[in-house]
Amino acid sequence: MLNRRGVMLAAGGVVATGAALAWPVGLAGRTGTAAAPLGPSEAQKHIMRIGMVAKASPVQAAEPFSVQMPVPNVARPVSTRGGTDVYELALQAAQAEILPGAKTPVLTYGGTFIGPTIKARAGRKVQVKYVNRLDAPVNVHLHGGHVPPASDGYPMDLFGAGETRTFDYPNQQDGATLWYHDHTHHMEAEHVYRGMHGFYLIEGEDERQLGLPSGQYDVPIMIRDAHFDAAGGLILDVEHPEARSTLLANGRPLPYFPVAARKYRFRLLNSSIHKIFELDLGGVEMVQIASDGGLLPEPVTRTKLTLAPAERIEVVVDFSRQETGAKLVLADATGPVMRFDVTRRAADYSRVPARLRPLPALPAPTRTRRLKFAVAPSKMAYAINDLSWDPDRIDTVIRNGTTEVWEIYNADTVDSEFGGIDHTFHLHLVQFRVLDRDGKPPLPGESGFKDTVLVRPGETLRVQATFKGWPGKYVYHCHMQEHNVAGMMAQLQIVE
Repeated sequence: MLNRRGVMLAAGGVVATGAALAWPVGLAGRTGTAAAPLGPSEAQKHIMRIGMVAKASPVQAAEPFSVQMPVPNVARPVSTRGGTDVYELALQAAQAEILPGAKTPVLTYGGTFIGPTIKARAGRKVQVKYVNRLDAPVNVHLHGGHVPPASDGYPMDLFGAGETRTFDYPNQQDGATLWYHDHTHHMEAEHVYRGMHGFYLIEGEDERQLGLPSGQYDVPIMIRDAHFDAAGGLILDVEHPEARSTLLANGRPLPYFPVAARKYRFRLLNSSIHKIFELDLGGVEMVQIASDGGLLPEPVTRTKLTLAPAERIEVVVDFSRQETGAKLVLADATGPVMRFDVTRRAADYSRVPARLRPLPALPAPTRTRRLKFAVAPSKMAYAINDLSWDPDRIDTVIRNGTTEVWEIYNADTVDSEFGGIDHTFHLHLVQFRVLDRDGKPPLPGESGFKDTVLVRPGETLRVQATFKGWPGKYVYHCHMQEHNVAGMMAQLQIVE
């Protein structure tokens, strides 16, 4: 299942220079030299060369299950006065121990390779003061957050080196597993790959009343892939995404995690910039309770999970059925990701109720829009409706409070010029509901609210969203960030 497609294109108006095809040296620096600009014919060959990623066994940079998976630190507010929790986070370069015994140059929030987890409560405001201690302008996007445009991390709205910017997060939304990450256009894939990511968890009052596993038994797990050099440095080779063959869980390679023989709630996030995970736990049941936008209407029992870049899935795993000493491997289609080691018995008063969060009735839509995601051969760029990203162009104007149906078609089919390419669809500002895939019901676990969804080659998805919020500009794009930085992004404007 590794035949995922990744293309970086030399396109006029999409990347600053032809050298950006290999990506400009980022804030952390990188060894090697930039590629020469590609002309149209060379770029077509480039697409064909890197579009077909062969299935291969991972070459791991560390001994499997030799390090323990950490749980990301929880941020502490600097103030809780006036009904608002205030946090301060520095955007800074750091040295992190990812591989055992090696120091890796990374870009971080707060100095850790996975930024500190911000725990918010539904209905209570959060402010985050981000201090840019890097040497270039950046921004921050709260992925899945219902926030005003000035705090959304618009790709061109940057704050410079040495500057501080305060982002307001109202948290007027249901409890859900969100995450924050860089969204600096042209550089977001590089920045996220090098560590600019962290969890943002909103807890709803309804969750507290359900009796789900909580406290130390509620564990966020960020999974991703990476490629290291001999010294432990991160390599970003956009022509060979399959080379990112070391799999990380919470920033450590193929770790183990001690668990008690009881129920756990795991919040799984795929923070990869390209890789789709196909996960299983050796046939052990995983009860899905939530997706991107929070709790599902009812739990769904799964033995396999597909997790595309930026998607979140929450599952409850009951280890009480395992003997002490049991070892359960969470594996991708290409090999292990991490291992759960049952080390002790523990009391368990948690439960998974048969009903979780009722879905509201779908309002009547006022219109249907059609989006085509595809490589645009004439421009040699990724595009939506044959147009690549242009910050001076408004692609979609929507009146505040309007409900719409969007049809997303992945035109990069196996019969297209560059072969089948997977895409994802991510919408800022609001969550949406998946109505159907090629006229068939949504996949298991897609019945709740989502903000990111996988669209396979040739597939058409219909989603419905109500665009209620603030006037201003937002974006929608493919969240395979190598596609996004190469032009597969558009912008909408909310008007009164």
